[in-house]
Amino acid sequence: MLVLSFGGPEGPRDVLPFLERATAGRGVPRERLLEVAKHYEHFDGVSPLNARNRELIERVRAELAEQGVALPVYFGNRNWHPLVEDTVAEMAAAGVRRALVFATSAYGGYSACRQYHEDIERARESVGEGAPELVKLRHFFDHPDFVGAAADAVRSAAATLPVERRDQARLVFTAHSIPSAADAAAGVPAEGGRRYSRQVAEAARLVAESVDVPDYDVVWQSRSGPPSVPWLEPDVLDHLDALHAKSVQAVLVCPIGFVSDHVEVVWDLDNEASERAAGYGMSFARAATAGAATRFARMVVELVREQLDGVSPRSLGGVPLAGAGVNGQPCGVDCCAPVRRP
Repeated sequence: MLVLSFGGPEGPRDVLPFLERATAGRGVPRERLLEVAKHYEHFDGVSPLNARNRELIERVRAELAEQGVALPVYFGNRNWHPLVEDTVAEMAAAGVRRALVFATSAYGGYSACRQYHEDIERARESVGEGAPELVKLRHFFDHPDFVGAAADAVRSAAATLPVERRDQARLVFTAHSIPSAADAAAGVPAEGGRRYSRQVAEAARLVAESVDVPDYDVVWQSRSGPPSVPWLEPDVLDHLDALHAKSVQAVLVCPIGFVSDHVEVVWDLDNEASERAAGYGMSFARAATAGAATRFARMVVELVREQLDGVSPRSLGGVPLAGAGVNGQPCGVDCCAPVRRP
């Protein structure tokens, strides 16, 4: 099994090379990279993402052992060490001929899903003859354990709000924004696109239902494109401004779009959003990401067993799933195509 993730720097010298690799070919101005690099300075140049993924891998290994599944677990990244190309080479050298790939994204769309398929193919091509077959596991945005882990985190975060404001707190779900055109292209033609935003909205609905909150918001964060290009809105900071204008006194933020903490979570939410709320005298709490929960590791093993043992896929929602474990095949070749950039 291969756990495949985005990757993050683990020291000050890593930051700019990481950002350059992550944005290669996207036309991001260097001034913007330097601006983002300053965010990493607040954390000594270390993203929490690699550490969280290593912790997840240890929990998955323990769960596999408990369930009697003898499966070695490897770790590879798209944008920083351990790079997936190196990991797949290591797997081939160890005699691995077929592996299941758990990508640390619950959703469809280009960056959330198809790009991981491209990572897999690039890694196999770099190894060449003898590269293992790699099968990416399915989307899991509405899996009961993903929804349950997020709901548990919302309840725990709500308990940290002042008692007198807790019942009136506004529940706000966030996910990484993407260009509107990319979201429109995110799906096979029969689905009409918008796979990413539809799945995020469905995950938010299921979590809100689990915590018995009938009225909530879905907003976006961490956009990085030029102002002239429309991205999914509203931005979380703009939304806090709007909530303040409505005299909302407490907000509970759930980063439903993220499996694990990384700089875009801890900076955009724990720093910028919390400071914006504090400036308004608004109580603020942020739920933990779902990947930290033990039940999330159980979910990963269940996705594996869908392939190994024919376990039936579990889901709570009505938005179509995709990927291996649903129909035994990867997503269609015309699914979630990247938007051509000028």
